[in-house]
Amino acid sequence: MAARLKVFVTSDGLTDYVVAVSSKAKALAAWGSHQDLFKTGAAHETDDPELVAAAAAQPGQVLRRPAGTREKLARLKPKAPAAPKGPSKAALRKVADLEARLEALAAARAKTLHRLEAQREKLEREIAAAAADHAAQRERLEAALTAARQALG
Repeated sequence: MAARLKVFVTSDGLTDYVVAVSSKAKALAAWGSHQDLFKTGAAHETDDPELVAAAAAQPGQVLRRPAGTREKLARLKPKAPAAPKGPSKAALRKVADLEARLEALAAARAKTLHRLEAQREKLEREIAAAAADHAAQRERLEAALTAARQALG
């Protein structure tokens, strides 16, 4: 058996909201309220024949009218989902600028590495030349020392 519908009313001061549902909790859900409006006295059950007839004709639907008037109730339009916003022009410029700076940094690093590699190769050649020169001088000195020792005796 279906639950008996009750008609509940609340107001935000500008608009009266009416809904026909089976419980206070369902009324709060229909209104989208996260606080107990019944506990604070901002909502109540009504037996006004006009409101009961209009709400019972559209159970579960929130109906509205200007607060304190006897105007005809109109169906509350559901909120349209917010359209997703695209990135702003400033955000796009920032990303493009950061990408360009990152590419420039990579190019500068490659240039520095190339220069340092050339310096390293030059130093290795100088070290090799110095080692060869040292070996040649040592060989000459050892030969002279050997000759001097033989002359002694």
